[in-house]
Amino acid sequence: MNSIFEQPTILIVDDAKENISILAELLRTEYKIRAAISGEKALEIAFSENPPDLILLDVIMPGIDGYEVCRRLKADPLAKRIPIIFVTGKVNEEEEIFGFNMGAVDYIKKPFNSVIVKARVSMHVELKQYRDYLENMSYIDGLTGIPNRRRFDEYLESTWNLAVRASMSISLIMMDIDLFKQYNDNYGHQGGDTCLAQIAHALSKVIVRKTDLLARYGGEEFVCVLPNTDLDSAFIIAEKLRLAVESLNIPHARSSVGEFVTISVGVATMFPGKNLHNTELISAADRALFISKKSGRNMTSSCVADG
Repeated sequence: MNSIFEQPTILIVDDAKENISILAELLRTEYKIRAAISGEKALEIAFSENPPDLILLDVIMPGIDGYEVCRRLKADPLAKRIPIIFVTGKVNEEEEIFGFNMGAVDYIKKPFNSVIVKARVSMHVELKQYRDYLENMSYIDGLTGIPNRRRFDEYLESTWNLAVRASMSISLIMMDIDLFKQYNDNYGHQGGDTCLAQIAHALSKVIVRKTDLLARYGGEEFVCVLPNTDLDSAFIIAEKLRLAVESLNIPHARSSVGEFVTISVGVATMFPGKNLHNTELISAADRALFISKKSGRNMTSSCVADG
């Protein structure tokens, strides 16, 4: 999802390279251009870590045609947000209705009219950016400034689906502030809120990959989704997160763990399969977190989930 300050990316999908060249020439001054000459390649790009902001999609192509590409994209929780403009030589009212019902936002007809192409692309890109802005605001936790539980749920589902398609691992880190109730009782809820914000800021500095997501899970719990990450690598990141909180040296007079605020951490890794669900990864990470708490807190435990 691109920022409104970044140059938007347009994916042009057409099995005729001359059509791609014409559209690219019309749009390249205002947009980043990517191209695909097949439905299969279009899906690969759309489901990648850097999806386009809009897709110009030829309807008639060998193999996977435009309608099937559209259907698959609209079935994905994140990819469905990418606006699709169908590109076709001839279209009647019945076909237009069919395309709109599938989720397309517009049609562009061949031969191309440069004014119409630019106007329709510009309109739908601007609408996409505005929707993205509103969605981003609804995905942010008001207290800590990091993504909230809603964003985590949607991102985990989308990342899980990508991991299934790409046959890659996915790791999850769950974190819980040790004895946070006692902290609130001693320092008050305002002090607790300040503590949560400080911890969120420290954790966010550890997460540097664009594909990783740190979120507030609820209360004093935080989570981190790590796509394409094995257990050893995830454990290293988890320890960095734990140490980042410990190094804040936030006083915790009522902690039986130490004189400063600490967190307990659980890590789990899975290779998702079509018959599995991401709740199994969450449960595995939660079990690892439970082990850390029962073993004395302020530590990291790991678990390879079944699957």
